[in-house]
Amino acid sequence: MPTYLDRIGAWHRDAAVLDRRNLAELAAEARAAAPTRGFGEALRFSRSRNGGGPPIAIVAEVKRRSPSKGDIAPQLDPVAVARDYAAGGAACLSVLTDGPHFGGSREDLELARAAVSLPVLRKDFTVAAADVYDARIMGADAVLLIVALLADHELAELFGLAGDLGLDALVEVHDEAELERALAIGAGLIGVNQRDLHTFRVDPERAGRVAAHIPGGVVKIAESGVDSPAGVEALAQAGFDAVLVGESLLRSPDRRAAVAALLGRSVPCG
Repeated sequence: MPTYLDRIGAWHRDAAVLDRRNLAELAAEARAAAPTRGFGEALRFSRSRNGGGPPIAIVAEVKRRSPSKGDIAPQLDPVAVARDYAAGGAACLSVLTDGPHFGGSREDLELARAAVSLPVLRKDFTVAAADVYDARIMGADAVLLIVALLADHELAELFGLAGDLGLDALVEVHDEAELERALAIGAGLIGVNQRDLHTFRVDPERAGRVAAHIPGGVVKIAESGVDSPAGVEALAQAGFDAVLVGESLLRSPDRRAAVAALLGRSVPCG
């Protein structure tokens, strides 16, 4: 039975087939873009400086809805959300640019990135070279590669292209088998998604189980289902360098305070 990822991936592959843009022109535009901000570097730096709280960094997400949860923050202002996240202590942003399934857009990423100095992950379903070029052109500092969505040769080619363009690549895995594939291409940023692709349920033991097999020196990011300081502390203890958090922050009446609370900090003044 197809998962939500299968269905969304198929939609993006169909769109890629219909994309008639000139790749050479896209490549030239991407290579002329301004320098990136260093997504992975920001996570390492922030993790080491979280005095008083767990040694972990926050990647705070900007999204309007999801296939599993429906509307989350349909009227969000990406500028205001980005500024709240930065003020609360987030190290990086993750911005959904998928429109049909998450209500995101290129403009969301551009506005959020311009509003703060944080590096930004383009959170989308990368299936073709044009997707990587687009990420660089719109100002992203990192691109998402989902192992479950890509064949080995696609994963290697898109990972190599991202690096060639100066983009960090967050390689997302769901289990140990996918982790082996991520490590085979030399991934230095690995995200462990705790959500089961078939049931949508979050398995809180999944992240720790998979993290135990990730070598030292690789930046480890836990994704999905992170919604409390205790959960963040547990993931820090499991060896994660960062957590990617979206829904719980977006639903909070005070997003700045919500980020700070996850880091074990008091609410920033001002």
